[in-house]
Order: sequence, then C-alpha cells, then structure tokens
Amino acid sequence: MKITQSKIKDLMATLTVEIVEKDYRENVDKILKDYRKTAVMPGFRKGKTPMSIINKKYKTAVTVEEVNKVLQDEMYKHITDNKVKVLGSPMPKKSEKAIDWEKDNEFNFEFEIGLAPDFNVKITKKDKLTYYNIKANDKLLDQYCNDIAKRYGTMGNMETSEEGDLVFCNIEQLDVDGNIMEKGIKNEATVSMDFIADKKIKKQFVGVKSGDILKINVMKAFTNHSDLGAMLNVKHEAIHNLSSEEFQFTVKNINRLTPAKLDKELFDKVYGDGNVKTLKAFRAKIKEEAEMSFVAESDRMLKNDVVSHLLEKTKFDIPDEFLKRWLVQTSEQPITLEKIESEYDMYSKSLKWQLIENKINENFDIKIEQEEILSHAKTLISGQMMQYGQPVLDDEKLAEIADSILKKEEERKKIIDQLYDQKSLTVYKDNFKLVDKDISYDDFVKLASEK
Repeated sequence: MKITQSKIKDLMATLTVEIVEKDYRENVDKILKDYRKTAVMPGFRKGKTPMSIINKKYKTAVTVEEVNKVLQDEMYKHITDNKVKVLGSPMPKKSEKAIDWEKDNEFNFEFEIGLAPDFNVKITKKDKLTYYNIKANDKLLDQYCNDIAKRYGTMGNMETSEEGDLVFCNIEQLDVDGNIMEKGIKNEATVSMDFIADKKIKKQFVGVKSGDILKINVMKAFTNHSDLGAMLNVKHEAIHNLSSEEFQFTVKNINRLTPAKLDKELFDKVYGDGNVKTLKAFRAKIKEEAEMSFVAESDRMLKNDVVSHLLEKTKFDIPDEFLKRWLVQTSEQPITLEKIESEYDMYSKSLKWQLIENKINENFDIKIEQEEILSHAKTLISGQMMQYGQPVLDDEKLAEIADSILKKEEERKKIIDQLYDQKSLTVYKDNFKLVDKDISYDDFVKLASEK
C-alpha cells in the first residue's frame, strides 16, 4: 500500500493510492473459504463445493468489495494521521484505463481533494457591534394588557352581530345558479370576523341575526388557505381545486367576547393572590417579562451581526472550482453546474462561516462535554413538563428519559448545537466591544426585516 499526496494548485491536491495483492488477498481468501462452508451447489454436499467453483462464482465480486474497503480505510487513515484538513470529501478522478477485476491484481486510484485554508480569526475590543435592548413601550403594553384581558374574558350569546364577533354558521357550497350543491361541501363552523380579509365581505357579517343567510366567495373572504380548509373541513390541497368558490352561510348563533376588567381580580388570576395590586404594577410586571423574553431576539441579532462582521473582516480563499464539481457529483438529486453556480455564493458564505466558527471554538477552547449534553437535555425535558402542567420527575427518571432522547442522532445534534450557540454567544459578548442601544419592539422588527 502506498499513498502519495501531490499539490495540483492552491487548496487542491491529488491523492494517489497504490494497492498491491498482499493488501487484500488474505481477506479475500478468508471470505471465499467462509462462503464454501455454507455454499449449497448442485451435485455437492454443503461445505464440499470445490474452491475452483467458489472462486469462479464469487472471487471477482469479493475482490472488488475488499479492494474498495482497503482503499477507503487507508485513504481516510492517511487523511487523519497526516491531519489533512479537507473540504467536502475525496473525489475520484476518471481513469483512462478500465480495471480488469478478473486479471489485474495491482490497482492505482487517484482522488482530488479540496484543502481547507490556513487562516486565523481575531476578535478584539476594536471590533464594535451594536447590542439592541428591546423595550416594551406603552403601545405594546396596551396590546399585551388587551390580549390578557381577552384571554380571561367571558363569552356570551348576542342577538345581533358587531365587528369582531364570532358568528357560528351552517356552511354549504353553491352551484353556478346559486343553489345548494347536493354533493357539495357542507360543514358547521365559527367564522371570526377578524380573519376575513375582504372589507366588503366583513361588513356583510356585521348586523346579522340567527337565521340570516349570506352568500360569499370564500377565496376572496379568507386568504389564509389553511384556516379556510379547517373551516370547510377539507384538506389544504382541496382548497385550490374547489368546484365552486361560492358558499352560503346560514347564521345559527353569535358569540361575543367581553374582555375581563383590568382590576385586582384579573391581577390575582394572572400572577397569584395579592402579588400585583395596581394597574401600574401589573403593567410593570408585563414590561419586565416582555423585555426578558426579548433578550433571545437581541442575541439572535447579535449572532447575525457577528457572522456578517467576521465574514467581511476575515479574508481567505476556499477551493471553489473543486467544491462546485463536488457538489454536482454528491447531490442526491441530479443537478447541473449552472444551477450550482447560481446558488454557490450562499453555499460559499455558509461554508466560510463554518470554518470561522470552528476556528473560534479552537481559539477560545469551546468544547461540549457529555455531562453538559445530559444536563441540558434534562433541563429541556423539565421545562416541557412544567409547560404542560406535569409533575417534576426525580433526577434518575429525568436522566433515563434524557438518555433515550440522546440516542437519536438528530436530537443529540440539536442539543449540542444549542450548547455551542450558548458558549459562542458568551465569547462574542465578552470579546467584542458592544454598544448598547435601546429600541422599541416595532423598530427592532423593522430593523431585523431590513437586514
């Protein structure tokens, strides 16, 4: 076995792998002898088939498999042992000479490899970024207070509808002549006026009484097709294939939500008996909770700004030519080089950030230990159980559930990624010069949408 690495150009190299008969022969012979022990051939007892027949039937296929196994094992051992930092995976080069697996006993393989660049990432207090402290202003607090009042409000039946009411209707599909279709869609459902997109149609639902009949175009009235599907009790895809969009709505009853009063009774329901006594204190509590919940959004913005800043600041090349061809070859679905070219900028930025992030983890010694993974999993499980009002489990039971979840590779990776995000965020906050800036929630949302 001989492996030679030679440079093609910057960040690209060729791996030449030479395999001789002694590298694979012993394993091939062993496998063929094992085949003979279990082979059942016409005219021969089990285990007594001549080796010449076994060789004729199986030798070529076994040789191919074992040579490829040796090739893969030794190539990746070379990469690991020599600390070759590759991007993508080795890509086989086409050989001018086809392999004769029945006659050849020595093989030469060539692979192209893309190499990771050598670079460094510097983060100093000269690197200035804005950290947004999102504030809940009076407008937002009014909205939150109204939402809570509605949540704890009471529902009552009304004779005549007003804007914002819930109108319970018998819904029937109409034909082109305006008659109820015998085999058309029929359902009973509550219509929320707040969800009606068309203003003229919304007005039709104001002032109606039980027994009133409305004929409307549902596709005009309800632009959220998922909600429309639920209201008509049909699958989402059926919405786009309606035989008729005209429906008759027969009013059966009207419900109106009366919000709870912003008084001590409500304060006690929300925060416990006697913990909040005045409207001022109630709003202060909501403001505190809201601004705490906004921290996660501020952190996400900081992370995005860090990515943009370091991608701009940290200049290095990657083997673009190799990676484009590698993406074409390894794509699960057939894809053209032209298609790769059109999307490559996004892929390139993503890969560069991955390399930068790995370098940051290395520079700041960011590691994730098994104990941290288990502890984080247990914390997530406990949080979910509290959310759904389930009793808190003891540590042994939590560990058992966590172990079960962590056996799923996808879930384990998700938790590890969360821990890396937490630790890297601490690094950013400690090492960048962060300039605090207060901003309203609405302005923050607008800013985020523009970035």
